[in-house]
Amino acid sequence: MSGALRTCTRGCYSCYWKRSSERKRRCAGCGFSYLAVMTLLTAAWLFIWMALYNDRDDMNTKAFEILSKWINWFMVIVIISAVLAIYCLLLLIFALFQYSLKEPLDLHCVHKLFMSLGLLVVAAGVAAICREWREEWPTVPLFLQATGPFLQLGAVVAMTLLSWVVFNSFFRSRRIVSKVLIMLAWGVVTSAVFLCPLLIHNFSPCIRDDLPPKPALIGHRGAPMVAPENTMMSFRRSLECNVTAFETDVQLSKDDIPFLFHDKTSLKRTTNVKEKFPDPEREKNKPSNFTFDELRSLNAGQGFLRKDPLQVPPALSKSEKSEVGNQAIPSLNELLDLAKEHNVSIIFDLKNEKSNNSDANYTVQTILASGIPQELIWWLPPGHRAEVKRAAPGFRQVYGSLAALREDGGSHLNVKYNSLSAVQMEKLRSKNVSINLWVVNEQWLYSLAWCSGATSVTTNVCHTFNDMSQPNWQLGRLLYMKIWISADLVSLVIMFGLFLLQREKAARRQIFHLESERTVPLLAL
Repeated sequence: MSGALRTCTRGCYSCYWKRSSERKRRCAGCGFSYLAVMTLLTAAWLFIWMALYNDRDDMNTKAFEILSKWINWFMVIVIISAVLAIYCLLLLIFALFQYSLKEPLDLHCVHKLFMSLGLLVVAAGVAAICREWREEWPTVPLFLQATGPFLQLGAVVAMTLLSWVVFNSFFRSRRIVSKVLIMLAWGVVTSAVFLCPLLIHNFSPCIRDDLPPKPALIGHRGAPMVAPENTMMSFRRSLECNVTAFETDVQLSKDDIPFLFHDKTSLKRTTNVKEKFPDPEREKNKPSNFTFDELRSLNAGQGFLRKDPLQVPPALSKSEKSEVGNQAIPSLNELLDLAKEHNVSIIFDLKNEKSNNSDANYTVQTILASGIPQELIWWLPPGHRAEVKRAAPGFRQVYGSLAALREDGGSHLNVKYNSLSAVQMEKLRSKNVSINLWVVNEQWLYSLAWCSGATSVTTNVCHTFNDMSQPNWQLGRLLYMKIWISADLVSLVIMFGLFLLQREKAARRQIFHLESERTVPLLAL
């Protein structure tokens, strides 16, 4: 059995089914070091993409704008990253088996080639994020805040398991310098793993004794995971989630009627404009270049029915499919009537703010003419805020940056979820500033916003968050300290036991060698 295990691990790691030559063993340390670094690097790369999963729609939408075809590029990258990380991890496990079995660590050149290709993929990915998606980098430390306590416990378990190999190396080393270096490096890394909760304790917002109120929900373009975005069906579905406000996008048609639509360069992502207007030039026109009657003639549920790969299509009944297929692009007036009926607020972007103020002017006139209470309108567009204040003093003025809020003395902030720290949010809340974070789609991120004290979140998955009665996890400070110290103590006890076992094993090995040396001369006589 031992021989079969040796052959299997040697073959998988080095592709040599027999022992390799001494010449190749000389570079074994370099190959193992490269493998260890690549394992950490690919694991970190996969961690980054798991953190960015909340914004997968943004990446795929940008890709659609360029390619005019739905391909789930985000999941393609995640799968490649996962394969690389698992591949390197398996090789590292084989290497540790090799070492434990006293087999040579001869990493085959094919593995080195694949790892080098993986390094190029990671480097290209980092460069692409820095160039095209750099605003996503702050999401990574947020994910670290959410997973930090669990990563630390996982690291403690990993260090405990690895201690057997480290102690084995310590006792097999013959030079004092090697022994000192091994134990020094091990002590530094172990201490860092055991003591990092001192930072996590204050770093993670969900390690706290009190829990702020649950953030209210704002339906991002309605409820786009269960109905076509920016349609009346979608907004009605979001009412089932008890949303506080509808979030939408307002544009002005060619005949100056405000309508609801997100994309400002094309209609083809969510509608059947290609079938309705087969002229290639017309198909490429901006939505604002169509009259409202032409816009109303389009099927706004077409993209939802053909379903892009952004999410798994929901199970729709026959009647629901029929309803989706009959969705039109709504006017702002329709949403105002729905909001007034249910006493729900509206927050929106003006997708084509013009220097002559026509978009803002027509939008404000439409809102005032609808008779909706002004306090239900959360005015976000920054372009003509002073004129809007004069025309509609009852609107709630919402600011898209902390600087604009402070400059204007406002009290309502609407920012991307990764632009504020928990400490900043706590300070703002103490000054009675309400904070809305957009767009929050993952439960871990909603939990973090909850623990940080966000007032509300804009989300695509209001139906999921509405069912949450508490964050994914929350630990009191004293309880976390008990868990942390207990885990470290258990690990130390196990490590000490493994150290004693390795020392005993080394002593037996030394006695065996001494007896062998005595036996050889006697046999010679």
